[in-house]
Amino acid sequence: MSTRSFVGAVGIAVADLAKSADFYKRIFGMTTITKLKLPEMDEIILGFEGSKGAAVVLMHYTDGSDPDTTNLPVKVVLYVPDPGALADAVAAEGLEVVRVPAPVPELGGTVIGFVKDPDGYTIELIGR
Repeated sequence: MSTRSFVGAVGIAVADLAKSADFYKRIFGMTTITKLKLPEMDEIILGFEGSKGAAVVLMHYTDGSDPDTTNLPVKVVLYVPDPGALADAVAAEGLEVVRVPAPVPELGGTVIGFVKDPDGYTIELIGR
């Protein structure tokens, strides 16, 4: 068993692969790591330039199945330099800001906010 385990990526099913990839790239500054065309789905793996951290895998099923991709109880957590500016950018897209970024005393005053992506997934924005 490895003593250096880590999370490589988290995958989320999306209704419109191009729209979701554009959102994560344009709003959060993520870049495409790779694209995959699998028998049952197409994927775009996104990450941050120079980061060795976990990636987000956007999965669009092409096998005729119709997985529910809206408002699922899933949270993507991003550490970002300016949660307020990103929440404003999400709002400008016409998407929901669930919690306006604000300091959380229980976390030493770290600024935290919550927004929704085009499929309704919650994105937690944590000031770094």
